[in-house]
Amino acid sequence: MIHWFRSSFRRRLLAAFVAVSLIPLLLCSVMMLRVFTRQQEEREIAEAQEYLDTVTGNIGALHRGLEEAGKHLNDDPLIAIALQGGTVSSVSVNNILYEASEKVRNFACCDLFDAEGKLRYSTRSTAHAEPLPVKRGILKLAAKTDGLVYSVTEDVTDTGDPLLLAAARVRKRDGETAGYFVAEMYQEDFRNMLSGKYGAQNELILVSRFWRPVYCARPALAAELTPLLREAVVRGTRPDGLPDGLAYSASQEENSGIYAILQRPQMFTADTIRRFRTISILALLLGSVTALILSLVLGNQLFRPVERLRNAMSRVTLDNLDVRVETGDDELGELAGRFNHMTAALTRNRAALMENQARLVQNQKDLNEAQIRMLQAQLNPHFLCNTLDTMKWMGKIRGSEEIAVMSTDLADILRFAISPQEFVTLDAETRILDRYIEIQRIRQSGALSFRLEIPEELEDCLVPKMMLQPLVENAVLHGLDGGEPGAITVRAEEVESSFLKLSVTDSGRGIPEEMTGPYVPPEGEAARHHLGLYNVDTILKKNYGEEFGLRLDNLPDGKGAVVTAVLPLRRKEENSL
Repeated sequence: MIHWFRSSFRRRLLAAFVAVSLIPLLLCSVMMLRVFTRQQEEREIAEAQEYLDTVTGNIGALHRGLEEAGKHLNDDPLIAIALQGGTVSSVSVNNILYEASEKVRNFACCDLFDAEGKLRYSTRSTAHAEPLPVKRGILKLAAKTDGLVYSVTEDVTDTGDPLLLAAARVRKRDGETAGYFVAEMYQEDFRNMLSGKYGAQNELILVSRFWRPVYCARPALAAELTPLLREAVVRGTRPDGLPDGLAYSASQEENSGIYAILQRPQMFTADTIRRFRTISILALLLGSVTALILSLVLGNQLFRPVERLRNAMSRVTLDNLDVRVETGDDELGELAGRFNHMTAALTRNRAALMENQARLVQNQKDLNEAQIRMLQAQLNPHFLCNTLDTMKWMGKIRGSEEIAVMSTDLADILRFAISPQEFVTLDAETRILDRYIEIQRIRQSGALSFRLEIPEELEDCLVPKMMLQPLVENAVLHGLDGGEPGAITVRAEEVESSFLKLSVTDSGRGIPEEMTGPYVPPEGEAARHHLGLYNVDTILKKNYGEEFGLRLDNLPDGKGAVVTAVLPLRRKEENSL
């Protein structure tokens, strides 16, 4: 299938037109549907949460008001006396009850029952006049609890009985039960408290913490949906049986434990989604037909000039540079004109190519001669080493031991410098450094003190060749320049298990303050006096990176200077691998 498309320009053009027209349309349809539905769902969820916050806020306010009423009645000693049958004016008791229930009186019927469960006082004339059992029901719960307790009606569809009871125990001074404060909420009370708080098109269902229906504007709906809604909350999935086209959100009021469940209509139902998909499919079909027609028309217009150009290029591959293609006014005609210019240029360049080949032959000959001269130049250091060996034996024959030693040392240094190795072990580097120090001691008549502090475990570490000698030479020429005896110490230490720190310390006059810190190459005439530092710093940065290099510091007592180099810790065995 892939070969069938690749073998024909027309088929590839057809596939391209179809892809260009259909893929964006398909992506736009899917993305618009998803984004629009997601935004609408988020907006509906946020709106539902606002309604639920308002409802749970009202329920919470009712709970706090009932708690305050119960506390107020407990704190007033006349209430306990009146509930025990003492001589207290009923007007005074009613005034206390009305004052305590001021915040909740409009939404609940507040009653006072004695310890036997008989109604003594009430804020409404329609209060529940029958006694309440004290050995079961809400009074039994209230007797065991110091706070406010709730009880729900058995049948939410029976609007004649209170839907929700709240009770709190009224205690005597000794803590025994004197009676009970009971608040009753009927269908009308919930309607007054929650009217207009959850949207005109929505339905509100209140259930207890044990998922028993408390209130709904349509009680039968609460009785039908509460078991299904409980299953949805517990399992986190939408169970079968819930009406289509409706969404549900829930929120719990923490103090009372009452759940507020909001039923709201969904904007995007299954039928709406199907309509969107049908429209998208029709648009894709229309796009496919349009793309097919355009590809056929444009394919015919493109195919003929492209075929002519392909035939002309085939003739060029057979070394026929005299071929030309008919040009036109469109882009393909411009391409044909460029092809004609190309073949003309190839004709001109073919003659020039022959001339360039002759030049290349001559250049190769010159390059061979240059390589011969370079090999000859490499013989000069070997001649110098042989001459130094001759000077050494002549010094020994004539008894000039110092000349023999200096010749030997200089020859060793020279051989080391011209060796092909770019990196050497720290042990080899320090042996050549000893040769240089031996020359300097002869030169200064033994006035130079030199000490190496190289741990044995670091002797196989690899360092750039001829790295330490320029640093020591700098210390001899600049740090100890003054004629007085001086001391130089070369130290090596391992840092953080992955770096090698090398330092050259002298007891000389120190470094000017403007040169301390990370090494900065001087400019002008001063650069000629510190060529060794410049070379070593450049070698470190070229080999290890710009973060590596030399650092110049003075000793704390002001007597001498130290030049430090930190480089990656590499050993000979690791390098051989």
